[in-house]
Amino acid sequence: MEYQISTILQVGTLDYTSKNSERNKLDKSDATFHEWYRFVLSFPPHLVRKYINEFGLTDEDVILDPFCGTGTTLVEAKLQGIPSIGIEANYFAHFASAVKTDWNVDVERLIEAANLVKNSAIEELDRQGVTDKPSLNEIDLLKLRILNPEQEKLILKNSISPLPLHKALVLLEQISKYRTTVFHKYFLIALGNILVYKISNLRFGPEVGVGKLKVDIEVIETWFVQIEKIAKDIQTFNDKTSVKSKSILSDSRDLKELLKGEKISAVITSPPYPNEKDYTRTTRLESVVLGFINNKAELRALKKTLLRSNTRGIYKGDNDDNFVKHFPEIQSLADEIEKRRIELGKTSGFERLYHKVTTLYFGGIAKHLIELQSILRPNAYLAYVVGDQASYLQVMIRTGNLISEIAQSLGYELVRIDLFRTRFSTATKSYLNEEVVILRWPGDKL
Repeated sequence: MEYQISTILQVGTLDYTSKNSERNKLDKSDATFHEWYRFVLSFPPHLVRKYINEFGLTDEDVILDPFCGTGTTLVEAKLQGIPSIGIEANYFAHFASAVKTDWNVDVERLIEAANLVKNSAIEELDRQGVTDKPSLNEIDLLKLRILNPEQEKLILKNSISPLPLHKALVLLEQISKYRTTVFHKYFLIALGNILVYKISNLRFGPEVGVGKLKVDIEVIETWFVQIEKIAKDIQTFNDKTSVKSKSILSDSRDLKELLKGEKISAVITSPPYPNEKDYTRTTRLESVVLGFINNKAELRALKKTLLRSNTRGIYKGDNDDNFVKHFPEIQSLADEIEKRRIELGKTSGFERLYHKVTTLYFGGIAKHLIELQSILRPNAYLAYVVGDQASYLQVMIRTGNLISEIAQSLGYELVRIDLFRTRFSTATKSYLNEEVVILRWPGDKL
């Protein structure tokens, strides 16, 4: 990859004509593949395209997204004909990214199989005296299928109403009959999509919560419409099926052995932000209903593989903070948070961990950047979409600046920091920046 960026250490803004509030939204022209299932906190495809073009990437390069979520970078890379690799620790998000980049299926047979699933599910509902379309008929709620007690404890109360859940579980039973076929994963991702965005009671603002309850709603037909959309997308881009894309279920802090032998030309990613957002809650309903997480032990195991970004994901033995223990800016930030906590008399268990999660977060980022070095090509470029935060007692965390300083201490070069958009913080009554930190890896100097 022959490419040079002429402007070094410059803070700028992305060249957009859209409003600040529109910059993170999915454009209608980007719905293809991305809308199979999109993590509510995903950054937009147009941002990925910008850096693919700026970095001059071609089909001879490999793009890595080490926090790939539901695959925005991977899908865009595939559409541009560029090989890519994604790393994701969240079970369902990893599943979604893997399915969204696998377009090697006979769409006619997919639709045929989906029709059989649809008809079987509707027939099963008919036998139970239930219709897929909402009706005024009285239903005996005691006869409806439900989640088991362990599963129920994992999701928000009233995440989904009894009747829509029953229909979804009946549909899932019919889908499971195809688990050994190539169609199964497309059936599941379509169900995951409608669970969250069509038939559940969830709302996102931006934290997940419960909104207006949907007593009854069409489920089976809604799922089939989503399958038709998937089939149409694959059929439209069947010339791109051979572009390599790989999604790996793993921890982004352990890359050296995982990707041994790979040579990465560019990184385009958005890691979690340091705040009190439990990212597993955003995908909890679909993860539980579809069987990706079945109990608290499995949820705990998942959280241990995540970058420590909130106090609900800290465990005894966590030591990523060792990677920044000699970094004065981060130690001062942690001290300021702890000092503020004491001044305010905050004594809850989570509040006592605010300073700890801050050092663990940036230590995890440092560990990740160290692990990357052995697999990056000389002159590889990296784009990290990150956001300033003030979740911890209104102490400002300038995430982009701190990550850039950590990276420079590890031998990376800071190219510039782009201002992506601003967000208004109700806690601090101020605007917080979301930025893209652009780095360059010059190569091993040893």
